[in-house]
Amino acid sequence: MNRSLEIIDLGLKDYQETWDFQESLFQNILHIKSNNRKDNLEQATPNYLLFVEHPHVYTLGKSGHIENLLISEEKLKAINAKFYKINRGGDITYHGPGQIVGYPILDLENFFTDIHKYLRLLEEMIIRTLAEYGLKAERSKGETGVWLDVGTPFARKICALGVRASRWVTMHGFALNVNTDLGYFDNMIPCGIKGKAVTSLNVELGKVEISMEEVKEKLLKHFLVLFEAEVKQEENHHISL
Repeated sequence: MNRSLEIIDLGLKDYQETWDFQESLFQNILHIKSNNRKDNLEQATPNYLLFVEHPHVYTLGKSGHIENLLISEEKLKAINAKFYKINRGGDITYHGPGQIVGYPILDLENFFTDIHKYLRLLEEMIIRTLAEYGLKAERSKGETGVWLDVGTPFARKICALGVRASRWVTMHGFALNVNTDLGYFDNMIPCGIKGKAVTSLNVELGKVEISMEEVKEKLLKHFLVLFEAEVKQEENHHISL
């Protein structure tokens, strides 16, 4: 089992370009697994964790409802945002500058074959990261993602999750609001859940801006512990697609 992890920081990158890149990594892992089975090989499958910020974009999961996007195509253009229907689970979500999006592309057979455990560990990574900033984040029963003040009238979501898995290979992932312009969430019903607010780390801490690099370092630290993984390369690097 290969538990080494290649970290790729894409910086600010278009959603479609990033999706295509994810898909190429995802398909390569599936190709290796297929060849291993077909030819009785034991080639190790790689694992990746992509960090990225996207320009303004709304994405709708395969189980989502288009009615949860509350604005027209014309309004999308007016606010310089894009919209995509994609192949992850979940409903609608928003990505934009100031939000850390993480895409773990893992062969879970290198770790464990339990998709529910995978989701819970991603949530736990977020919870532990936010705890370092003095926030008590938690899960909300029946709702993926990470929340604050669950069970109160002030419940608000700070991190969305949506994944796809095929033959135990994952793609898509999590979106943590750090310095996010929350006004963009007004154009949708977040994750299809009415009456629930969203928040971001800088709002919760009452600061203008939080270091994105610092948050990514904390996320990675907790990811490595929870998944009992190690970094393949010592430093994050930027690549051009």
